[in-house]
Amino acid sequence: MGFTTLSLHHLFLLLATVLHQFTSSAAIGVNYGMVADNLPPPSEVANFIKTKTIFDSVKIFDCNPDVLRAFADSGISVTVTVPNAEIPSLTNIRAARRWVNANIKPFYPQTKIKYISVGNEVLFFNTPEHVNNLVPAIRALNRALNKVGIHDVKVTTAHALNIFEVITLPSLTRFRNDFAKPVFAPLLLFLGKTKSPFMINPYPYFELNTLGNNLDFAVFRGGPGMFDKHSGKTYTNAFDVLLDRTFSAMSALGCGDVDIVIGETGWPSMSDAGNVATVENALSYNGNLVKEILAGKGTPLMPNRKFEAYIFGLFNENQKSGPLAERNWGLFRPDYSPVYNAGVLRDGQPFVPAQPQPQPTPGQSGKKFCVAKPEANDGQLQAALDWACSQGTDCGPIQPSAPCAEPATARSRATFAMNSYYRNHGEVDSACDFSGTAQITTVDPSYGNCHYL
Repeated sequence: MGFTTLSLHHLFLLLATVLHQFTSSAAIGVNYGMVADNLPPPSEVANFIKTKTIFDSVKIFDCNPDVLRAFADSGISVTVTVPNAEIPSLTNIRAARRWVNANIKPFYPQTKIKYISVGNEVLFFNTPEHVNNLVPAIRALNRALNKVGIHDVKVTTAHALNIFEVITLPSLTRFRNDFAKPVFAPLLLFLGKTKSPFMINPYPYFELNTLGNNLDFAVFRGGPGMFDKHSGKTYTNAFDVLLDRTFSAMSALGCGDVDIVIGETGWPSMSDAGNVATVENALSYNGNLVKEILAGKGTPLMPNRKFEAYIFGLFNENQKSGPLAERNWGLFRPDYSPVYNAGVLRDGQPFVPAQPQPQPTPGQSGKKFCVAKPEANDGQLQAALDWACSQGTDCGPIQPSAPCAEPATARSRATFAMNSYYRNHGEVDSACDFSGTAQITTVDPSYGNCHYL
């Protein structure tokens, strides 16, 4: 049988997809949030990212001119974000031109602005005037860029994953009916035409319920996998599931060849009691994510496809509202010290997934403890004590009349609090720092009725 026009069309689409998958490159970037009052200046941050990390790109949540100037001539690509509230006004081409002239043109090309994200998770908030004007604003900004001769800055928008119908198997996932035709059909056609990516924010941390609360599966530690009986594919981690759900929904609209960029993903390292946000889980998720992205092996439905991913986030942000976890998504503290080693430092040790600790032989405790350094003064130790107890650490045993209340010194109480915090946060070295006032020892500091766990 000879080729029909339709079959030739599908053949060309297939060839384009295959070529696209092999010409895309894997890349690791980071989200640079600034909702904090203790962060270093952008010029320092740009130098840190360039000289000390493997990140080749950053994403910011506005168009902060200080940040854009800081990354000039750095070789680091930057993604900027249009605030959601500005979307309706930008459907007007004149307003879009003014926005480009104010926020892009003064910094381009010295600063490698790669993407403009029009809004952030607009469909998640589902404000009608933002949703209805999203695609028109994207088109207008693209026209405005072209009018001033800027053709290599791509316009897109980042999506949370509330965009799907009731989720079943990855291969059967579809966009929500109320968004599919009015939003995603025209958006994906625009992205395909302009060779811009479809940007998503996949967070297994927020999808635990839809993943059967399988924590190990969510943080790349294995456990029971997922079998898609429709595609015959087996999944070993949640990240691949979320990517393939997205791919299937795009493919159902005939746009599976549009590039996918991971605008945000990550795992918090601390939370209120009883949560799964711990240093150990954050280390496992982000450390393995870096390895997965750089390996470029793709997913079950997108084998060998390479992805660009932006980890959330660069720093812990102490002024974010909401639960404790919201302030603890960072890979680094404001002094650039790593919260844990996710394998993103150029001169750091390679990431090694957490392994079960060997059992001690009889007669040996084999245990490590976090204690105050001898040279730390009382003022430093009191600050460490106050901070540890404010982070949900159990400080009951050092309260008056409790087993570890005496001696009532800053050193004794701080040591107990430091060790409790260390124990509760995966017993990783980075959890025993306290601004340089703590150290790890194998000597059990327990005494009398005061027992260090």
